[in-house]
Amino acid sequence: MKIAVCVKQVPDTTEVRLDPKTNTLIREGVPSMVNPNDKAALEVALRLKDADSAITVTAVCMGPPQADVALREALAMGCDSATLISAREFGGSDTYATAAIIAAELKRKDFDLIITGRQAIDGETAQVGPQTAERLGIPQVSYAEDIQLKEKSVVVRRRYEDCIHMIEAPLPCLITVLPEIATPRYMTVRGTVRAYATEVPVVTFEDLKSHLNPDWIGLKGSPTSVVKLFNKQVKGKGTLLTGLSEDEAVSAIVRKLDELAII
Repeated sequence: MKIAVCVKQVPDTTEVRLDPKTNTLIREGVPSMVNPNDKAALEVALRLKDADSAITVTAVCMGPPQADVALREALAMGCDSATLISAREFGGSDTYATAAIIAAELKRKDFDLIITGRQAIDGETAQVGPQTAERLGIPQVSYAEDIQLKEKSVVVRRRYEDCIHMIEAPLPCLITVLPEIATPRYMTVRGTVRAYATEVPVVTFEDLKSHLNPDWIGLKGSPTSVVKLFNKQVKGKGTLLTGLSEDEAVSAIVRKLDELAII
């Protein structure tokens, strides 16, 4: 069985800079790390591999050339191989375009199971995983907190706020996992040496162009647009009213809401 884990390199800082012209992240000079949600997905895949020697795990990342560092961390954790999807034509892609690009590469490799984190901490849209499954035309299960493999299917425990679903889906299938599903293992010394001695292949636009519509990738092909960017404003200290009875407190709140034209 072949498992692919989609990982993303994200900024490792709150000092994120944005390009005011393109409304995209400026990644140069910003420390990066593997998206924590995706590290949980890596751990799940590696545990499945530990339980079955016939399973191989490939880490797949779309990003700039420096994102190969994230893939080498995945290799050091125990992945069998890694692939970086990187090209100038892909720059500025929104979730819709990103899913199309990732799906094009996954389709070429014919994976049995694809695991991703629920969402990335830089965008927090939780869209790329499900959109990728739609592009591939395969079943998808989100919010997974446990995964059990069968011969031709996968059983997933899916957690919502108020309930749990037990879902069995045929393979191939895509699953997005909750970060609580597993605590990621550390990189090993032997794994780190192997990771930096291994060449990470780079998949470019030329490799995927027969599977992609060039008008629907990159910044120009992304239907999502950012209208305005601004820093979060610090709110002033609120007014504290003390020594009021319940009726007086209710009256004070109603007066304030009326002053603000909320009611």
